[in-house]
Amino acid sequence: MHKIIVCDHIHQKGLDLLMNQNDIQVENLAHLQKNDLYRHLIDADVVITRSSTSIDATFLQSVGKLKAIVRAGVGVDNIDILNCSKKGIVVMNVPTANTIAAVELTMAHIINTVRNFPGADSQLRIERKWKREDWYGTELKGKKIGIIGFGNIGSRVGIRAKAFEMEVIVYDPYIFPSKATDMGIIYTKNFDDILKCDIITIHTPKNEETKNIISAKEIEKMKEGVILINCARGGLYNEDDLYNALKNKKIRWAGIDVFAKEPGIDNKLLDLDNVYVTPHIGANTLESQEQIALQAAQAALEAARGAGYPNALNLPVKETELPENIKAYLDLTQKLGFFCAQANKGVITSIQLLIEGEIGKYSNSMVTFALVGALKSSLGDNINYVNAQFIAKERGIEIVFKTKELSNSYKNLITLTLTTSEESLSGSGTVFDENIIKLTNINGFNIDIEPKGKMILFKNTDVPGVIGNVGNILAKYNINIADFRLGRNMKKEALALIVVDNQIPENVINELKNIPACLGIKTVTI
Repeated sequence: MHKIIVCDHIHQKGLDLLMNQNDIQVENLAHLQKNDLYRHLIDADVVITRSSTSIDATFLQSVGKLKAIVRAGVGVDNIDILNCSKKGIVVMNVPTANTIAAVELTMAHIINTVRNFPGADSQLRIERKWKREDWYGTELKGKKIGIIGFGNIGSRVGIRAKAFEMEVIVYDPYIFPSKATDMGIIYTKNFDDILKCDIITIHTPKNEETKNIISAKEIEKMKEGVILINCARGGLYNEDDLYNALKNKKIRWAGIDVFAKEPGIDNKLLDLDNVYVTPHIGANTLESQEQIALQAAQAALEAARGAGYPNALNLPVKETELPENIKAYLDLTQKLGFFCAQANKGVITSIQLLIEGEIGKYSNSMVTFALVGALKSSLGDNINYVNAQFIAKERGIEIVFKTKELSNSYKNLITLTLTTSEESLSGSGTVFDENIIKLTNINGFNIDIEPKGKMILFKNTDVPGVIGNVGNILAKYNINIADFRLGRNMKKEALALIVVDNQIPENVINELKNIPACLGIKTVTI
């Protein structure tokens, strides 16, 4: 049994997902005072936190075998990542669950700054004045918007800005330029191009590179009457310099959701009449809170089982050399290894990786992640990112990897072939927008499914009635089907990948094997 402790309140749907696992022991300790919480951490495998729990020296001294920390949200300011890394604890966050909420708040701030809706509302509702002439704004159409950071949020702001017929230009040194240009958006390597825009919005993490990325020097290069938006992290804009430029009207308006010091109730920006502020509510929608909890719970399950560490922030590679989307491919590679090792039990003799597309330059890192995934089932916590290649060499596992500049079917594609003393099994996968990982092929059968949950791989001769027989057997044992994907080949064979909500008892597996058309059955849990 793996133990997951929930330190802070999350949506009930996330708790339900955790509770519905036969191999997971869950303790929801969000109600405890922090001093009481610490004594429960000694046997935890994974913890889920929010901003209320500080992962500091006291917390880390209290843990025993902790493998991973999942921050149910984006910001990790409350987590001592350096000391977590020293203790071998993987730190993950949930960067995409609040994407739409943050995007829509950004657009609300942009529209408010050009039309001054709050001012018009206040004059009419509170002052009871009807003065239409006071409320001439400007239109977004034809204006140039500069986006700093083009990840999950920045890219969607760009799409919505284009819908307003704006000219969109993006600066992000950690993406492939094609991510922007494929959308009809201008990509620049010159930060000064952003400073020439009518509206500037930022969507980056806060680190040494991005802190005070906009200060007096950059503001001086901006056009008169520029509009600045920050719904990302406080401190990305230098607040003193922002205040001065707003006061002298070099910056016409600013829309701010985040502050360098929060709560920002005493921030001097609140004294200005050309600033719109909100109290860090980028993730405050009912939909995003549910998604944050579900994604945090899923990440905790994968970490506890060793299937993967989605959105890990202290990867065993140089993060500054990694574009953001490459982390998802590392996670995919580990999942392919974990999947194939469960579906192809036996002594591993070789692992082959074929990496197609522009991600091929990161093949060395992908080999490490493939080995961790493949060896996790047999070695448990004895395998890690540091020792994976040494252990593989000790065991005589042949490691082969090849790269191709282009993929015939996807922009990027990873194929892992795991050979044991029993057989060879191949799995292919790719990553779509929003860092959605998909399996695309298993042993020559085309499949389109996310690798997560309890899965049955059912291979059969391609004859009528098989799907019905499988469904009837699962229904008889009250096993609910969450997803069902089918692939076929030229040999008149079919492969079904069935995701179920319940644990799959051995007697059910045996009954499925007795279906006359059955050619083989395997189970995988991720």
